[in-house]
This record gives sequence, structure tokens and C-alpha cells, in this order.
Amino acid sequence: MGSVVSSLQKAPLVVNMDSAQAQFVRETIANHKVVIFSKSYCPYCSMAKEQFRKLKVEATVVELDQRSDGNEIQAVLGEMTGARTVPRCFINGKFIGGGTDVKRMYETGVLQKYFQ
Repeated sequence: MGSVVSSLQKAPLVVNMDSAQAQFVRETIANHKVVIFSKSYCPYCSMAKEQFRKLKVEATVVELDQRSDGNEIQAVLGEMTGARTVPRCFINGKFIGGGTDVKRMYETGVLQKYFQ
């Protein structure tokens, strides 16, 4: 019994996609061209933000480590995108990947095409 209890405490088995956090994620993605769900200390998040800065594109950044509901938002993003890692980057409502994905898109010219 002890192992079942400890595994249940690690992560919620079901993410409530009707929660206030899920609604916040959907509205934020819908209402902004570029959204980065980030953690302020994360080097991959900094890498993603830097690519948009180089293009002089303003991104809406949500720093999950600076919010009391950051963990719930991260769980919602995990459900939506298939991974809980940050950053989670969206353009025009579409998930485009994480830090290395965004950097690769910039280096190959793909990222720039979104803003021409």
C-alpha cells in the first residue's frame, strides 16, 4: 500500500482541463501572437526568449516559478503539448516547441517567416 500512496503524491493522475488555470492558458494563447510559458531561472527559457528579442518580436511571457498556480499551469501545458518541460512556446495559438526548437527555427529562418 505504501508504494501506491507515494506514487499518487508525485503528480496528479488527472489534469482538470476545465480549471481556472486551463482557462488562463487557453485565453493567453488565443489572445497573444507569441506566448512563452517559462521559468525565470531556466537557461532554455532564456534561449527561447532571446530568439524573439533578436527579431524584435514582443512575446507574452508567463513565468511559472513566480506564480502560486505555476505547477497547475505546467500540468495543463503537459496535457496540451505532451510534455511538462519549459519553455512551452506558442505562435498564433500553435505549439511550436521548447528552447532548442525555437533556436533551431531561428537559425534556419523558419521563425522569421511567422513575422514577415
